[in-house]
Amino acid sequence: MGMDIFYLIVSLAILLFSVIIHEVSHGLMANYLGDSTAKDSGRLSLNPLVHLDPFGSILVPLLLYLSHVGIIFGWAKPVPVNFNQLKDQKYGAAKVSLAGPAANLSLALIFGLLMRFVLSQGVSSPFVNNLMAVFALIVWINLLLAIFNLVPIPPLDGSHILLTFLPRSWDKYRMILQRYSLILLLVFVFFFFNLLIPIIQFCFKLIVGHYFI
Repeated sequence: MGMDIFYLIVSLAILLFSVIIHEVSHGLMANYLGDSTAKDSGRLSLNPLVHLDPFGSILVPLLLYLSHVGIIFGWAKPVPVNFNQLKDQKYGAAKVSLAGPAANLSLALIFGLLMRFVLSQGVSSPFVNNLMAVFALIVWINLLLAIFNLVPIPPLDGSHILLTFLPRSWDKYRMILQRYSLILLLVFVFFFFNLLIPIIQFCFKLIVGHYFI
């Protein structure tokens, strides 16, 4: 039971800071492209208190863990972005949206490569083994966040990227996506989320070289 609680606390802490970095990255990219909304509202901060969403950051991950569904994910409060203020009106929305998954992928790469080329080369010990397990969680959770957010269903980042490149003639499909976004997202999470697991496993093995979790 003690290890289960420890695993839960570590997983939630990693998830929380990973989604915060995801959101801050959106704000940083928007600020770089000319929109200072996130900066002016104090959201370009790693302080969890300014990003915490009680439902998405705590309750949902906790319920998923306790229900033993095999996945843990959540979200922070979205960073405010005024797309009309972006200097790049054509691709700015896509760049801002891509910044979040790119940040998570970067974290997965950094900690995964540390596992593969640094920790795995050292002397095995309880400390190193525990550190490897924590790093493996960081890699897995950040890959999950990156890949899940690239699914092209609103309000996920993938939808903003897709809509940026859809021609004007597809506006009716754009409206359908936005109108039924919540239903589509729930259907995907409950019935098709498992389709992402092989992709996450493949990327995990590609980065780390071995399965640690």
